[in-house]
Amino acid sequence: MLKGTPAASLNDVVIKEEKKDSVVEEKVFRIERFSRSETAKLKHKLDSLLKRINKRNDFHGSILVAKNGKLAYQNQIGFADFQKKKPLTENSAFQLASVSKQFTAAAIMILKERNQLQLNDTVTKYFPNFPFKQITIKNLLNHTAGLPKYFWVAEHEWEKEKAPTNLEMMQLLETSLATKYFSPGRRFDYSNTGYFVLASIIEKVTDLPFANFIKSSIFDPLQMSKSFVYSFENDSIRSNQLTGYRLYKGWRHLKINGTVNDAVVGDKNIYATTEDLLKWILALNQGAIISKESLDLMYTKGETKYGKKIPYGFGFRIDEKNDQKIIYHYGKWNGFSTGITQYPEDDLVVIILEHTSYSAISYLDKKIKDLVLENLNSNQIKP
Repeated sequence: MLKGTPAASLNDVVIKEEKKDSVVEEKVFRIERFSRSETAKLKHKLDSLLKRINKRNDFHGSILVAKNGKLAYQNQIGFADFQKKKPLTENSAFQLASVSKQFTAAAIMILKERNQLQLNDTVTKYFPNFPFKQITIKNLLNHTAGLPKYFWVAEHEWEKEKAPTNLEMMQLLETSLATKYFSPGRRFDYSNTGYFVLASIIEKVTDLPFANFIKSSIFDPLQMSKSFVYSFENDSIRSNQLTGYRLYKGWRHLKINGTVNDAVVGDKNIYATTEDLLKWILALNQGAIISKESLDLMYTKGETKYGKKIPYGFGFRIDEKNDQKIIYHYGKWNGFSTGITQYPEDDLVVIILEHTSYSAISYLDKKIKDLVLENLNSNQIKP
Protein backbone atom coordinates (compact mmCIF):
# COMPACT_ATOMS: atom_id res chain seq x y z
CA MET A 1 0.00 0.00 0.00
CA LEU A 2 0.96 3.61 -0.14
CA LYS A 3 3.46 4.33 2.60
CA GLY A 4 3.85 7.58 4.54
CA THR A 5 7.24 9.13 5.25
CA PRO A 6 8.26 11.29 8.22
CA ALA A 7 9.27 14.45 6.37
CA ALA A 8 6.96 17.22 5.25
CA SER A 9 6.49 19.91 2.71
CA LEU A 10 2.72 19.61 2.15
CA ASN A 11 0.00 19.90 4.79
CA ASP A 12 0.42 17.74 7.87
CA VAL A 13 -2.33 15.28 8.61
CA VAL A 14 -2.93 15.27 12.35
CA ILE A 15 -4.70 12.29 13.87
CA LYS A 16 -6.07 12.51 17.39
CA GLU A 17 -6.73 9.26 19.20
CA GLU A 18 -8.72 8.81 22.38
CA LYS A 19 -6.76 6.63 24.79
CA LYS A 20 -8.34 4.51 27.52
CA ASP A 21 -7.17 7.01 30.14
CA SER A 22 -8.89 9.81 28.15
CA VAL A 23 -5.54 11.34 27.20
CA VAL A 24 -5.60 12.57 23.63
CA GLU A 25 -2.48 11.67 21.65
CA GLU A 26 -1.66 13.42 18.42
CA LYS A 27 -0.18 11.45 15.57
CA VAL A 28 1.21 13.40 12.67
CA PHE A 29 1.22 11.89 9.21
CA ARG A 30 3.15 14.09 6.84
CA ILE A 31 2.86 14.05 3.08
CA GLU A 32 6.26 14.52 1.52
CA ARG A 33 6.86 15.81 -2.02
CA PHE A 34 9.42 14.68 -4.50
CA SER A 35 11.81 17.47 -5.37
CA ARG A 36 11.22 19.43 -8.57
CA SER A 37 14.33 17.97 -10.15
CA GLU A 38 13.16 14.43 -9.43
CA THR A 39 9.80 14.97 -11.12
CA ALA A 40 10.69 17.48 -13.85
CA LYS A 41 10.39 14.94 -16.65
CA LEU A 42 7.16 13.49 -15.24
CA LYS A 43 5.63 16.95 -14.76
CA HIS A 44 6.35 17.86 -18.37
CA LYS A 45 4.73 14.64 -19.60
CA LEU A 46 1.64 14.92 -17.40
CA ASP A 47 1.18 18.63 -18.06
CA SER A 48 1.26 17.84 -21.78
CA LEU A 49 -1.25 15.03 -21.26
CA LEU A 50 -3.60 17.35 -19.37
CA LYS A 51 -3.47 19.98 -22.13
CA ARG A 52 -4.10 17.34 -24.78
CA ILE A 53 -7.13 15.75 -23.12
CA ASN A 54 -8.53 19.16 -22.24
CA LYS A 55 -8.42 20.17 -25.91
CA ARG A 56 -9.34 16.87 -27.53
CA ASN A 57 -11.62 15.26 -24.97
CA ASP A 58 -13.11 18.20 -23.07
CA PHE A 59 -11.41 17.23 -19.82
CA HIS A 60 -11.92 19.77 -17.03
CA GLY A 61 -10.53 18.26 -13.90
CA SER A 62 -7.74 17.53 -11.47
CA ILE A 63 -5.06 14.83 -11.26
CA LEU A 64 -2.85 13.77 -8.36
CA VAL A 65 -0.20 11.05 -8.32
CA ALA A 66 1.66 9.69 -5.30
CA LYS A 67 4.57 7.24 -5.39
CA ASN A 68 6.18 5.57 -2.38
CA GLY A 69 4.12 7.73 -0.06
CA LYS A 70 5.32 10.94 -1.69
CA LEU A 71 3.40 13.42 -3.79
CA ALA A 72 4.79 13.16 -7.32
CA TYR A 73 2.33 15.30 -9.29
CA GLN A 74 -0.70 17.48 -8.70
CA ASN A 75 -2.36 19.78 -11.22
CA GLN A 76 -5.69 20.76 -12.74
CA ILE A 77 -6.92 22.17 -16.01
CA GLY A 78 -10.09 23.76 -17.32
CA PHE A 79 -13.01 25.67 -15.85
CA ALA A 80 -14.90 25.41 -12.58
CA ASP A 81 -17.64 27.70 -13.91
CA PHE A 82 -18.04 28.07 -17.67
CA GLN A 83 -20.35 31.08 -17.61
CA LYS A 84 -17.97 33.06 -15.40
CA LYS A 85 -14.86 31.51 -17.01
CA LYS A 86 -13.63 30.69 -13.52
CA PRO A 87 -10.70 28.23 -13.60
CA LEU A 88 -10.39 25.14 -11.49
CA THR A 89 -8.03 25.36 -8.50
CA GLU A 90 -6.52 22.92 -6.00
CA ASN A 91 -9.42 23.83 -3.70
CA SER A 92 -12.16 22.82 -6.15
CA ALA A 93 -14.32 20.08 -4.59
CA PHE A 94 -15.65 17.40 -6.93
CA GLN A 95 -18.64 15.16 -6.38
CA LEU A 96 -16.99 11.75 -5.88
CA ALA A 97 -19.99 9.77 -7.13
CA SER A 98 -19.42 6.08 -6.30
CA VAL A 99 -15.93 6.75 -4.96
CA SER A 100 -17.97 7.93 -1.93
CA LYS A 101 -18.72 4.29 -1.10
CA GLN A 102 -15.30 3.67 0.47
CA PHE A 103 -16.05 6.32 3.11
CA THR A 104 -19.37 4.66 3.90
CA ALA A 105 -17.65 1.29 4.21
CA ALA A 106 -14.94 2.72 6.46
CA ALA A 107 -17.59 4.34 8.67
CA ILE A 108 -19.23 0.93 9.10
CA MET A 109 -15.88 -0.57 10.10
CA ILE A 110 -15.33 2.24 12.61
CA LEU A 111 -18.66 1.38 14.25
CA LYS A 112 -17.79 -2.32 14.18
CA GLU A 113 -14.52 -1.63 16.01
CA ARG A 114 -16.48 0.40 18.56
CA ASN A 115 -18.76 -2.64 19.06
CA GLN A 116 -21.77 -0.63 17.93
CA LEU A 117 -22.68 -3.09 15.19
CA GLN A 118 -21.60 -6.41 13.70
CA LEU A 119 -21.15 -7.41 10.07
CA ASN A 120 -23.66 -10.26 10.43
CA ASP A 121 -26.37 -7.95 11.78
CA THR A 122 -29.40 -7.83 9.52
CA VAL A 123 -30.94 -4.63 8.24
CA THR A 124 -34.15 -5.49 10.10
CA LYS A 125 -32.28 -5.23 13.41
CA TYR A 126 -32.17 -1.49 12.79
CA PHE A 127 -35.21 -1.07 10.54
CA PRO A 128 -37.77 -3.71 11.61
CA ASN A 129 -40.14 -2.84 8.77
CA PHE A 130 -37.53 -3.19 6.06
CA PRO A 131 -39.26 -5.51 3.57
CA PHE A 132 -36.23 -7.53 2.46
CA LYS A 133 -35.29 -10.07 5.12
CA GLN A 134 -32.04 -11.80 6.10
CA ILE A 135 -29.84 -9.20 4.43
CA THR A 136 -26.73 -8.58 6.49
CA ILE A 137 -24.46 -5.56 6.68
CA LYS A 138 -21.78 -7.68 5.02
CA ASN A 139 -24.14 -8.40 2.12
CA LEU A 140 -24.62 -4.67 1.68
CA LEU A 141 -20.89 -3.95 1.83
CA ASN A 142 -19.91 -6.37 -0.92
CA HIS A 143 -23.04 -6.06 -3.09
CA THR A 144 -24.51 -9.51 -2.50
CA ALA A 145 -27.83 -8.33 -1.04
CA GLY A 146 -29.95 -8.51 -4.20
CA LEU A 147 -31.78 -5.27 -3.44
CA PRO A 148 -33.85 -3.44 -6.08
CA LYS A 149 -32.65 -0.13 -7.48
CA TYR A 150 -33.76 2.78 -5.33
CA PHE A 151 -33.39 5.09 -8.35
CA TRP A 152 -36.35 3.31 -9.94
CA VAL A 153 -38.36 3.50 -6.73
CA ALA A 154 -37.73 7.23 -6.34
CA GLU A 155 -38.50 7.98 -9.97
CA HIS A 156 -41.72 5.94 -10.08
CA GLU A 157 -43.15 5.96 -6.56
CA TRP A 158 -42.03 9.15 -4.82
CA GLU A 159 -44.88 11.66 -5.00
CA LYS A 160 -43.54 14.72 -3.17
CA GLU A 161 -41.83 17.60 -4.94
CA LYS A 162 -38.72 17.67 -2.76
CA ALA A 163 -36.24 14.81 -3.24
CA PRO A 164 -36.38 12.10 -0.52
CA THR A 165 -33.74 11.84 2.20
CA ASN A 166 -32.28 8.54 3.37
CA LEU A 167 -34.94 8.06 6.03
CA GLU A 168 -37.74 8.93 3.62
CA MET A 169 -36.35 6.50 1.06
CA MET A 170 -36.11 3.75 3.68
CA GLN A 171 -39.77 4.40 4.53
CA LEU A 172 -40.72 4.38 0.86
CA LEU A 173 -39.09 0.97 0.37
CA GLU A 174 -41.42 -0.43 3.05
CA THR A 175 -44.42 0.05 0.72
CA SER A 176 -42.66 -0.16 -2.64
CA LEU A 177 -43.74 -2.52 -5.39
CA ALA A 178 -40.07 -3.21 -6.18
CA THR A 179 -38.89 -6.75 -5.53
CA LYS A 180 -35.46 -8.17 -4.74
CA TYR A 181 -33.35 -9.64 -7.53
CA PHE A 182 -32.14 -12.72 -5.64
CA SER A 183 -31.79 -14.16 -2.16
CA PRO A 184 -29.04 -12.60 -0.02
CA GLY A 185 -25.55 -13.90 -0.72
CA ARG A 186 -26.46 -15.74 -3.89
CA ARG A 187 -24.39 -13.59 -6.27
CA PHE A 188 -22.71 -10.22 -6.83
CA ASP A 189 -24.78 -7.34 -8.20
CA TYR A 190 -23.40 -3.81 -7.85
CA SER A 191 -25.94 -1.89 -5.80
CA ASN A 192 -26.26 1.81 -4.99
CA THR A 193 -29.23 0.84 -2.85
CA GLY A 194 -27.02 -1.21 -0.54
CA TYR A 195 -24.77 1.73 0.24
CA PHE A 196 -27.58 4.19 0.93
CA VAL A 197 -28.99 1.56 3.33
CA LEU A 198 -25.57 1.34 5.02
CA ALA A 199 -25.54 5.11 5.48
CA SER A 200 -29.03 4.87 6.95
CA ILE A 201 -27.83 2.24 9.43
CA ILE A 202 -24.95 4.55 10.40
CA GLU A 203 -27.47 7.30 11.12
CA LYS A 204 -29.63 4.95 13.17
CA VAL A 205 -26.71 3.58 15.25
CA THR A 206 -25.05 6.94 15.92
CA ASP A 207 -28.19 9.09 16.11
CA LEU A 208 -26.31 11.54 13.88
CA PRO A 209 -26.77 12.63 10.28
CA PHE A 210 -24.45 10.68 8.00
CA ALA A 211 -22.67 13.93 7.07
CA ASN A 212 -21.93 14.72 10.72
CA PHE A 213 -20.54 11.28 11.48
CA ILE A 214 -18.26 11.28 8.43
CA LYS A 215 -17.05 14.77 9.32
CA SER A 216 -16.31 14.00 12.98
CA SER A 217 -14.85 10.52 12.43
CA ILE A 218 -12.93 10.98 9.17
CA PHE A 219 -12.76 14.48 7.71
CA ASP A 220 -11.90 16.40 10.89
CA PRO A 221 -9.27 13.97 12.25
CA LEU A 222 -7.55 13.88 8.85
CA GLN A 223 -7.83 17.64 8.32
CA MET A 224 -9.79 17.04 5.13
CA SER A 225 -11.04 20.60 5.44
CA LYS A 226 -12.31 20.89 1.87
CA SER A 227 -14.38 17.68 1.96
CA PHE A 228 -18.04 17.33 2.88
CA VAL A 229 -21.25 15.37 2.35
CA TYR A 230 -23.93 17.20 0.38
CA SER A 231 -27.64 16.36 0.21
CA PHE A 232 -29.50 18.13 -2.60
CA GLU A 233 -32.18 20.57 -1.42
CA ASN A 234 -31.18 20.03 2.22
CA ASP A 235 -27.64 21.45 2.45
CA SER A 236 -26.13 24.78 1.50
CA ILE A 237 -23.82 24.86 -1.51
CA ARG A 238 -20.18 25.46 -0.52
CA SER A 239 -17.99 28.09 -2.12
CA ASN A 240 -15.60 25.45 -3.52
CA GLN A 241 -18.35 23.04 -4.62
CA LEU A 242 -18.41 22.23 -8.33
CA THR A 243 -21.41 21.57 -10.55
CA GLY A 244 -21.44 18.85 -13.17
CA TYR A 245 -21.71 19.73 -16.86
CA ARG A 246 -22.41 18.08 -20.18
CA LEU A 247 -21.24 19.24 -23.58
CA TYR A 248 -24.06 20.38 -25.90
CA LYS A 249 -23.60 20.46 -29.68
CA GLY A 250 -19.86 20.20 -29.28
CA TRP A 251 -19.25 23.66 -27.86
CA ARG A 252 -21.66 24.70 -25.11
CA HIS A 253 -21.44 23.40 -21.54
CA LEU A 254 -24.79 22.93 -19.82
CA LYS A 255 -25.15 22.54 -16.06
CA ILE A 256 -26.67 19.29 -14.84
CA ASN A 257 -29.29 19.96 -12.18
CA GLY A 258 -30.13 17.81 -9.19
CA THR A 259 -32.76 15.07 -9.44
CA VAL A 260 -35.10 13.12 -7.20
CA ASN A 261 -32.17 10.80 -6.42
CA ASP A 262 -29.75 13.49 -5.24
CA ALA A 263 -30.76 13.97 -1.61
CA VAL A 264 -29.85 10.39 -0.70
CA VAL A 265 -26.28 9.95 0.59
CA GLY A 266 -23.93 7.04 1.24
CA ASP A 267 -23.74 5.66 -2.27
CA LYS A 268 -22.59 9.08 -3.60
CA ASN A 269 -22.68 12.78 -2.65
CA ILE A 270 -19.31 13.14 -0.94
CA TYR A 271 -17.29 16.05 -2.32
CA ALA A 272 -13.51 16.30 -2.01
CA THR A 273 -10.31 17.62 -3.55
CA THR A 274 -7.48 15.47 -4.86
CA GLU A 275 -5.23 16.55 -1.97
CA ASP A 276 -7.82 15.59 0.63
CA LEU A 277 -8.18 12.20 -1.04
CA LEU A 278 -4.46 11.59 -0.76
CA LYS A 279 -4.67 12.36 2.96
CA TRP A 280 -7.49 9.83 3.14
CA ILE A 281 -5.59 7.02 1.40
CA LEU A 282 -2.39 7.63 3.39
CA ALA A 283 -4.21 7.61 6.72
CA LEU A 284 -6.38 4.63 5.81
CA ASN A 285 -3.37 2.53 4.83
CA GLN A 286 -1.43 3.49 7.94
CA GLY A 287 -4.14 2.40 10.35
CA ALA A 288 -5.13 5.90 11.44
CA ILE A 289 -8.82 5.32 10.73
CA ILE A 290 -9.40 1.60 11.16
CA SER A 291 -7.31 -1.41 12.15
CA LYS A 292 -5.26 -3.48 9.73
CA GLU A 293 -7.74 -6.32 10.21
CA SER A 294 -10.62 -4.11 9.10
CA LEU A 295 -8.60 -2.69 6.22
CA ASP A 296 -7.76 -6.19 5.01
CA LEU A 297 -11.48 -6.91 4.80
CA MET A 298 -12.02 -3.76 2.75
CA TYR A 299 -9.19 -4.73 0.41
CA THR A 300 -10.09 -8.44 0.01
CA LYS A 301 -12.47 -9.94 -2.51
CA GLY A 302 -15.78 -11.02 -1.05
CA GLU A 303 -17.57 -14.32 -1.60
CA THR A 304 -21.07 -15.50 -2.38
CA LYS A 305 -22.68 -17.94 0.01
CA TYR A 306 -21.50 -20.65 -2.38
CA GLY A 307 -17.86 -19.61 -1.95
CA LYS A 308 -17.46 -17.92 -5.33
CA LYS A 309 -15.09 -14.94 -5.25
CA ILE A 310 -16.48 -11.56 -6.27
CA PRO A 311 -14.49 -8.54 -7.55
CA TYR A 312 -15.35 -6.31 -4.60
CA GLY A 313 -14.25 -5.87 -1.01
CA PHE A 314 -15.88 -3.25 1.19
CA GLY A 315 -16.13 0.04 -0.72
CA PHE A 316 -13.39 -0.92 -3.18
CA ARG A 317 -13.22 -2.96 -6.35
CA ILE A 318 -10.45 -5.55 -6.37
CA ASP A 319 -8.74 -6.78 -9.51
CA GLU A 320 -5.58 -8.65 -10.53
CA LYS A 321 -3.71 -7.98 -13.75
CA ASN A 322 -0.39 -9.54 -14.65
CA ASP A 323 -0.27 -11.05 -11.14
CA GLN A 324 -0.54 -7.58 -9.58
CA LYS A 325 -3.36 -6.55 -7.28
CA ILE A 326 -5.27 -3.37 -8.09
CA ILE A 327 -7.49 -1.66 -5.49
CA TYR A 328 -9.72 0.95 -7.06
CA HIS A 329 -13.08 2.56 -7.57
CA TYR A 330 -14.52 4.71 -10.32
CA GLY A 331 -17.56 6.93 -10.12
CA LYS A 332 -19.88 8.61 -12.61
CA TRP A 333 -22.80 10.84 -11.70
CA ASN A 334 -24.40 14.06 -12.98
CA GLY A 335 -21.41 15.04 -15.10
CA PHE A 336 -18.74 13.99 -12.60
CA SER A 337 -16.24 11.25 -13.50
CA THR A 338 -13.91 10.14 -10.72
CA GLY A 339 -11.36 7.50 -9.86
CA ILE A 340 -8.96 6.43 -7.12
CA THR A 341 -6.62 3.57 -8.00
CA GLN A 342 -3.95 1.97 -5.84
CA TYR A 343 -1.24 -0.19 -7.38
CA PRO A 344 0.29 -1.81 -4.27
CA GLU A 345 3.14 -3.57 -6.09
CA ASP A 346 4.32 -0.22 -7.45
CA ASP A 347 3.33 1.70 -4.30
CA LEU A 348 1.45 4.06 -6.59
CA VAL A 349 -1.81 5.97 -6.21
CA VAL A 350 -3.58 7.74 -9.08
CA ILE A 351 -6.46 10.13 -8.32
CA ILE A 352 -8.55 11.65 -11.12
CA LEU A 353 -11.51 14.02 -10.61
CA GLU A 354 -13.46 15.59 -13.51
CA HIS A 355 -16.82 17.39 -13.92
CA THR A 356 -17.74 17.65 -17.61
CA SER A 357 -18.85 14.07 -18.35
CA TYR A 358 -15.41 12.79 -19.35
CA SER A 359 -15.82 9.16 -20.33
CA ALA A 360 -12.34 7.61 -20.31
CA ILE A 361 -11.23 7.57 -16.66
CA SER A 362 -10.02 3.96 -16.84
CA TYR A 363 -7.88 4.62 -19.93
CA LEU A 364 -6.48 7.84 -18.44
CA ASP A 365 -5.67 6.05 -15.19
CA LYS A 366 -3.56 3.45 -16.98
CA LYS A 367 -1.90 6.11 -19.15
CA ILE A 368 -0.87 8.08 -16.06
CA LYS A 369 0.47 4.94 -14.38
CA ASP A 370 2.67 4.16 -17.39
CA LEU A 371 4.00 7.72 -17.55
CA VAL A 372 4.85 7.73 -13.85
CA LEU A 373 6.77 4.47 -14.01
CA GLU A 374 8.58 5.57 -17.16
CA ASN A 375 9.48 9.11 -16.15
CA LEU A 376 10.31 9.22 -12.47
CA ASN A 377 14.04 8.99 -11.86
CA SER A 378 14.98 5.32 -11.64
CA ASN A 379 16.42 5.70 -8.15
CA GLN A 380 13.10 7.05 -6.92
CA ILE A 381 10.90 4.30 -8.27
CA LYS A 382 11.97 1.77 -5.68
CA PRO A 383 10.47 2.21 -2.20
